[in-house]
Amino acid sequence: MSEGLGAVAWPVRTERLEIRPATEADGPATWRYRRQESVALWITSAQPDSEHYLADFTEPARLAKTLVIEFNGHVIGDLMLAIEDAWAQTEVTDRARAVQAELGWSLDPAYAGRGYATEAVAELIRICFEELHLRRVLAQCFADNLPSWRLMERVGMRRESHDVRGSLHRSGEWLDGLAYALLADEWRSARPGAL
Repeated sequence: MSEGLGAVAWPVRTERLEIRPATEADGPATWRYRRQESVALWITSAQPDSEHYLADFTEPARLAKTLVIEFNGHVIGDLMLAIEDAWAQTEVTDRARAVQAELGWSLDPAYAGRGYATEAVAELIRICFEELHLRRVLAQCFADNLPSWRLMERVGMRRESHDVRGSLHRSGEWLDGLAYALLADEWRSARPGAL
């Protein structure tokens, strides 16, 4: 069972990136790319201005599940890691507490197409399974957000559902939604050298 993000020795470094918990000071850097139309189109909450955005970003509950991606000391993206309970029948709810995580991400479009998002999300999944000892990760997106679901597939996640016009977009349109997931044992068996 997970002890939460405090169980990880931050920052975590990959070949090119550093991942660490977000702080209030990271708000302006994340606002710079989250306000761009290509990012704001898909994120859960697009704030109208920096004042509203920073108020939302610095909420303790949001900061507690937000990580930032740095490249050469600059914030180029952010990740969400929300540890949650799995659904369970009443008699076994204690065994389903804090065993999975919902993942999310945003990347500065200026850094797109270089594999940074894939590198960061692959590392986030490794953290979930190796350091937090979770049993499952999941992620969701609008079906029209091709870069997001293609990233899910690149890191080995499996499509679990495709709902038809089940997700309301801020445009007022009902759009198709996709859900992907990966189990710890699937992740382990897909790694090179797995037994």
